[in-house]
Amino acid sequence: MGLIGWLIIGGLAGWIAGHVMRGGGFGLFGNIGVGILGAVIGGFLFGLLGLQAGSVIGSLVTAVIGAVVLLWGINMLKK
Repeated sequence: MGLIGWLIIGGLAGWIAGHVMRGGGFGLFGNIGVGILGAVIGGFLFGLLGLQAGSVIGSLVTAVIGAVVLLWGINMLKK
């Protein structure tokens, strides 16, 4: 997947995770950052379970799950 694909999936994943976790997004660059970090975290977690995303939709699901985990962890640290 090219750079543009990473940015689009990262932005979508960050936006979706922002709405799931606190009801709003983080702006374009914030969403992309959260989504890309979420993709890394999600890929790591799915790797531990022996799962692998095989399509664009699978990559988006992985990134969203990782982004939700990232935001949950950040919220726990804030408290």
